[in-house]
Amino acid sequence: MTYQETLGYLFSKLPIFTRIGAAAYKADLQNTISLCKELGHPEKKIKCIHIAGTNGKGSCSYMMASIFQAAGYKTGLYTSPHLIDFRERIKINGIEIGEQDVVTLTDRLIPLIEKIQPSFFEVTVAMAFAYFAEQEVDIAIIETGLGGLLDSTNIIIPELSIITNISYDHTNLLGDTLEKIAFQKAGIIKPNIPVVIGETHYESESVFREMAAIQQANITFADQLVTINEAIHQQGKLNISVTNRIHHTTQLIALDLTGEYQIRNIKTVLASIDILRSKGWHLSAENLTEGLGNVKKNTGIKGRFDILHTNPTIIADVAHNEAGLREVFNQVNQLPHKNLHIITGFVQDKTIDHILKIFPAKASYYFTQADIPRALPFEMLKEKALLAGLQGEGFNTVKAALNQALSNAHSDDIILVTGSFFILADVYAELEQKN
Repeated sequence: MTYQETLGYLFSKLPIFTRIGAAAYKADLQNTISLCKELGHPEKKIKCIHIAGTNGKGSCSYMMASIFQAAGYKTGLYTSPHLIDFRERIKINGIEIGEQDVVTLTDRLIPLIEKIQPSFFEVTVAMAFAYFAEQEVDIAIIETGLGGLLDSTNIIIPELSIITNISYDHTNLLGDTLEKIAFQKAGIIKPNIPVVIGETHYESESVFREMAAIQQANITFADQLVTINEAIHQQGKLNISVTNRIHHTTQLIALDLTGEYQIRNIKTVLASIDILRSKGWHLSAENLTEGLGNVKKNTGIKGRFDILHTNPTIIADVAHNEAGLREVFNQVNQLPHKNLHIITGFVQDKTIDHILKIFPAKASYYFTQADIPRALPFEMLKEKALLAGLQGEGFNTVKAALNQALSNAHSDDIILVTGSFFILADVYAELEQKN
């Protein structure tokens, strides 16, 4: 098969959570284990770092990868979902897996795929592990897909486990309380493997401490180790002064990811680097400075308070739950602008009534839907938004919504695109065509 034929097979043959939702979620690890067995158990041949969390796990994964790259390590990075091309999910030193590698690995798995009917995510996880093992990476940064305990990635024994934070998302699968969600995330904690928890919350702290004790895993809460002294925007970067309370050292970091929510993520990253150094990884202060100052260049990260256009300013952010969206809106409100235009859409299985209540009332809305079966119809979104006091127009394609926003916006306005990875994906694709 060609690359396009292979993608057609994977997308059509396998249930994909990002497209159809809970029906694609497999609540056990057996399929992933079987796929990896077919590939010679590559997950046992790589050193890795495992990252879970409700928000921030993607940003932390990219930052960690960039630091390791800056330190000279051959660094694998597995993230999901992709925005434009499937190959974004699997990278080494910022370079996407080759098309032929995708074809070859899929061909090796087709007989087993036909037999056990795994999910799309299970196959891509096995593919990533195999690719990293074949390419002999020094380290692989592995982001969970959903949860932790039953996530397909959870067959690895990492150097370090990281859980960024806990908030409400995917409650239909992970549980309807923070304690239940924390339990699922805590499933990545392994025997005698240190774990970093990004944020201390009374609802989840005891869950994490109990699991770490059971697994005899040393636990560190990043926000108890790292203090942010100051954070200011300057010359296109987020300049952060941080102090390590244990070592009594202070460092200034110029981060090229300018979303202010990264202030929370940087604590998690720095606490993690501190532990990895104690395990023998050579990650200098200079490596941190270079890696964190060039995350976009080194890894190709997209969708994190990403400024795609000026006059008017177009900002794209993948925030899609209450905690993430609240932080994005707070930062947008601080930026100088005349009018705010918001292009948004959601998926059907997300409870959005309470989310819509935090959207700013003083904005022009463009309600739309991505071209996936799981998309919430824009008419339904518009009705729900009206009940939350939000006024706007509806569009059956993201392209139409973007074109109308661009037509309406003045040069000193802001157009914010948020709510779903898939809305962003369509905007990125459309802007690439315009350029």
